[in-house]
Amino acid sequence: MSTADIIKRCEALYEDLHFSAAREWKAADPSRKVIGYMPVYVPEELIHAAGMLPLGIMGGGDQMEVIHGDAYYQSYICRIPRSTIELGIAKRLDFVDGMLFPSICDVIRNLSGMWKLMFPEVYVRYVDVPQNYRDDIGGAFYRQEMQELLEALEELGGRKVSEDDLRASITVYNENRALIRDLYRMRSETPWQVPSAELYLLSRAGLVLPVEEHNAMLRDYLASVVDEERPIKDNCRIVINGSFCEQPPLNLIKSIEMSGCYIVDDDYCLVNRWLKEEVPTDGDPLGNLAYAFLHNSADTAAKYAETEEDVGAQLVEIIKDTKAEGVIFAAPSFCDPALLWRPMLADKISEHNVPYISFKYAENSGQMAPIREQAGTFADSIKLWS
Repeated sequence: MSTADIIKRCEALYEDLHFSAAREWKAADPSRKVIGYMPVYVPEELIHAAGMLPLGIMGGGDQMEVIHGDAYYQSYICRIPRSTIELGIAKRLDFVDGMLFPSICDVIRNLSGMWKLMFPEVYVRYVDVPQNYRDDIGGAFYRQEMQELLEALEELGGRKVSEDDLRASITVYNENRALIRDLYRMRSETPWQVPSAELYLLSRAGLVLPVEEHNAMLRDYLASVVDEERPIKDNCRIVINGSFCEQPPLNLIKSIEMSGCYIVDDDYCLVNRWLKEEVPTDGDPLGNLAYAFLHNSADTAAKYAETEEDVGAQLVEIIKDTKAEGVIFAAPSFCDPALLWRPMLADKISEHNVPYISFKYAENSGQMAPIREQAGTFADSIKLWS
């Protein structure tokens, strides 16, 4: 399959708010179940091991008008809970058997309670995560959380999940994360060869497809894109930070690169990059997943930091590894975690003389000209003065 065909397929999946691919997967076998989840991270391996499809729900994007959802949430919070409510009321998620709400912020936590009230026939769980990073405390807590989730999935699916089932799922998700790392590495080394809009669409496709199908898609893209002849532009290299939950419109990502910036790293769609190293498949599968969360996971404002020194340390490391020349802090409007963390991250990178700018967006942002102008001015300043 050609690069263009792969991206065309990804665009169709991205624009499909009826989630037709997941509906077709479920319809192929009456025993199949679909478990939706909100950003940023849930242990998909457990859902896969139970024979179910994990379905990433990233809100309604810029294609859905929110009408009923505004009646359930205040106007001074981010848009993603309102557009997700709209998806539910509009029956876009009527085929979903369960919804998981990970520990991101108070809004998403409270959305889990709202979902229970609105859709009592659907299995709903708030997925809590540790705030203590000792293996015998936080690790034991998170292992127990996963055990309880697994037991609920077993009851929902009507079958027991073995440790071998979990190991097989960890193996296939290890492959997925490795392919995503390869994709990000290629984008970092040759950003003109892998436009960020294409990388983003490939990542988003993984939220709605079976992981095996997504792995095949990633392998096909990595094999085909190296043969593409694409022009090299005089762009500066920047890192995007703050977009880990409510996602930006695709046009915003395109606008940043059109303004003269190559995005060489970002925190979009973190679920398939949350665990940064391969999870061992020997020993206790749940224990291995808990250890990976504690010690080998991404650093975001949605995850508790052990010490003050930890805040921003991964961002500094990313800047060095990708040879980034600046950072753009792009956070959704009213995103308390991202906006609280931003000044702390800015202080950290300023210690290393890394320039930065910041702006806010909503998933339905329509006016890209100001953002493009701001990013373009930032790129020009880096080229002139850095």
